[in-house]
Formats: sequence, structure tokens, C-alpha cells
Amino acid sequence: MARAVWRGDELGHRMAGTRPTGWAALDAELPAGGWPQQAVIEVLATQPAVLEWRLLAPALRPVVEAGGQVVVIGPPRHPHLPGLQQVGLSERQFIWIQADLPAERLWTTEQLIKSNAAGAILSWLPKARPEQLRRLQVCAQACDALVFLCRPEAARHESSASPLRIYASVGVDWELNVRILKRRGPSHEDVLTLPSVPGGLVSVLTPRLRHPSRLILREAADVVGSPVGTPQHRQQAAA
Repeated sequence: MARAVWRGDELGHRMAGTRPTGWAALDAELPAGGWPQQAVIEVLATQPAVLEWRLLAPALRPVVEAGGQVVVIGPPRHPHLPGLQQVGLSERQFIWIQADLPAERLWTTEQLIKSNAAGAILSWLPKARPEQLRRLQVCAQACDALVFLCRPEAARHESSASPLRIYASVGVDWELNVRILKRRGPSHEDVLTLPSVPGGLVSVLTPRLRHPSRLILREAADVVGSPVGTPQHRQQAAA
């Protein structure tokens, strides 16, 4: 009986089902080891409609390969089909619904969740209120699709009924820095670093440009080690 009791300092494992995120480091920190099904997942990002694709593409690819449809609602930027094809997302199973008004996006998202007909749903809801997110979460409990709600960074300070909230930003070396803002279990304070070079740059980046941070450190070391950076030079300049 004690094994069936979930404790707040433990990761939750009794879930309807999960699907791998495609990132081993992220799977290791998520309850049951992946994106939860029958739940809404909030993805907060600093660059809307850019980082979300890089973060979610590894999980969307198996959906497409299995013949499922990826439905996208109201992205703030037009999806770049060649870029999606590079990460294995076929346009034949990609449905883009343009909904400009917040009420349209919310209604369309709710109807798609209720229909349970898609393999994955991505909806941009920058102005969703807590009670609206709660309603979507209730609807999602009967939906087997992966349901991602893409929201701006500012939403991290708002309350939400979503059982999983992720914040993603880009690092100096093209990597994704991911914070788990909310999960079922203990809080997660560390930043996960996921190596991720945009698909269109993989073939054109030289080995040096794949790691800009090394160039920055080298330039900083050159400045510190140059005569201009010595104490004697600074004293002479001040005089």
C-alpha cells in the first residue's frame, strides 16, 4: 500500500502514458521519463515559434512516422516547411490552422483536444487565463495526443493548471537551455543543456563556429594578456 502513495519529494510515475522527448537528459528529469499524454504541456520560450520547433521536433518525428497528424494553431511566424522537413516532419501530415484572435485560438485548441483525432497539437496561446488553461487541462485528460501550449516567457510568473511547464532559451553554442518550471515531484533548480544546432546550419558551420563560446573566451584572454590590459598601461592612460 505504501508504494501506491505518491510523495511530494518523488517524481510521479503513475501517469496515463508518456512519449520520449528525444532528449535523454530531459527524459531523465520528467515523471515517467517523457512528455505526458492526457495532459497539456506548457512550453515557454524567449523566441516564439523558433525554439519550440527545435525542442519538440524529436518527439514530433515519431508521430509523423506513425502516420499521425501534427496540428499547429496560430503560430506567430509562418512555419518554415524546408526546415521542418530537415527534422523529419512531412508536410503531408502537417496541418496549419491560422487563428489570429485569442478567442479563435482557444476555441480551436479545445475542439481539437476534444476530438482526439490528432497525433500532436501545438497551440500558441500567449494571453490564456488560468481558468482557460484549467479547462484545457480537463479536456486533455481524455486525449491521447501530445498537447503543447506555446506561451511567452512572461507567463512563467502566472499560475497554471498544467502539470508540466518548461522554459527554453538559446545558449551561446547553439544549445537549448531548458528549465523545468513545474513537474509532478520535487522542484528542479538546475538548467538542462541540450546540444542543438539548427538544421539549416549544420552543413555550413565550421568546427570553430559550432562553439562560439571558445572564440569569445580566447578573445577575452587576448585582451587581458595584451599591454593595453596591464595595470601599468592603465596608469599611464589615466595620467
